Amino acid sequence: MKMDQLQHILQTRFGYAEFREGQREIIERVMSGEDVVAILPTGMGKSLLFQLPAYLMDGAVLVISPLLSLMQDQVEQLKMLGEKRVVAINSFLSFEQREEALSRLRTYKFIFTSPEMLQNEYFQQRLSSISIAFIVADEAHCISQWGFDFRPDYLRISKSLQAFRHVNVLALTATATNEVIKDIEHTLLMKEPFEYIHSLDRPYIAYESYQVENQKEKLTWIINRVTNTTGPGIIYSQSRKKTQFYAQELQKKGVKVAYYHSKMDQEDRILIQQQFQQGHLDWICATNAFGMGIHKDNIRQIIHDHIPTSIANYMQEVGRAARDGKQSIATILYMQSDVEQAYFVAMQEFPEEQDIEVAYRKSDQVVLSETTQRILDYWKKELSQQETINLFQRIRQKKWREIQDLYTLLQNEVCIREQLLAHFGQRLTRKPKNCCSKCTLNLQEIFRLHEKTTVNTTKLDWKSRLNSLL
Repeated sequence: MKMDQLQHILQTRFGYAEFREGQREIIERVMSGEDVVAILPTGMGKSLLFQLPAYLMDGAVLVISPLLSLMQDQVEQLKMLGEKRVVAINSFLSFEQREEALSRLRTYKFIFTSPEMLQNEYFQQRLSSISIAFIVADEAHCISQWGFDFRPDYLRISKSLQAFRHVNVLALTATATNEVIKDIEHTLLMKEPFEYIHSLDRPYIAYESYQVENQKEKLTWIINRVTNTTGPGIIYSQSRKKTQFYAQELQKKGVKVAYYHSKMDQEDRILIQQQFQQGHLDWICATNAFGMGIHKDNIRQIIHDHIPTSIANYMQEVGRAARDGKQSIATILYMQSDVEQAYFVAMQEFPEEQDIEVAYRKSDQVVLSETTQRILDYWKKELSQQETINLFQRIRQKKWREIQDLYTLLQNEVCIREQLLAHFGQRLTRKPKNCCSKCTLNLQEIFRLHEKTTVNTTKLDWKSRLNSLL
């Protein structure tokens, strides 16, 4: 029986002695033809959930992935495992490379693509001509978070999957509320899916928050923390200019750091990502464009200089720390004015009521941004003008509520960890020794533990450095 081969494949092909909690059950459900939603924290081995069953099933596995860098990383991982039958079909390929890949489509075991490429009619025809074992929606929370925001092609996945109703779907993500799970299941046309929801608690991540008076205080705090403690770490900012500014100021202090944002050349972004993963950089100053698909186990610190646009986004970003199960810390620095700034950032590409009216009149007098135009091109085909206006009024209200939820979490005196889990309908069963800045948090102990795992040519006087920081 194929199920008896799972352990053998796990050991011989992937080099693991045992499955992690939930992995075997999810794989067995996939192999039995069920639709599955699997929510597991970062570092729990989500890729194995589709890689392993592929070797025990006929046909190719189609993986819908949100980012080019994530696809390329997964392709490289499989190649390192000795798998040559793998391809990523996306806009990164030249026309000739894409044509070559499509002509050889039936020879691949793993086919990675984007929601946008999935809309290509010729690609759909080629997919229909081969045997598909099952379909994977990787980082499936993007369906809900990005589909309504700036990538409506995520919502078009439903139409693309109509031709594959006989094929089961596996949705993978690290965080999802009940509302997001419903969006995932609806968009992916799932039929009575099996839901596996692991606890989202990351006991090795301690949480801290500090309210500051101004931007100067933020900068001073960041410089003190980075120069007086160890990384590797990520500093997240909503501003591309600030990522560059922070990186320049830290470089002056001798920190091995670079900045990263979505407007940089693709080649530069890939290079910086590789330098960070390989340990040539200790810190990255980045917008939220950085992080998804980063396979770096020893990230020790995540610092936000702002209030993220939702608790779900925050959990995704801090979840990149402590993948090795060693103590790490996540910090939010914020001002009261950051609430309005977060809302502005969240809504800056969203169509206003007058934009919607212009789009439905097909007027050429007003030029909309590329993202706004893309959003409205989708909804014009789905809803009437008034229905679209009403939809975006509800989205605006939801965005404001999500930001306020996170601000309230930071302002009150309740345990941060408890509140984060409660947002996803989960309860905290056990508090770790270093929990959060509202209950128990020993910074000296945390950074002493960091130093024990840091290779350095000079002995670090952590006590004096941390005392100056505190």
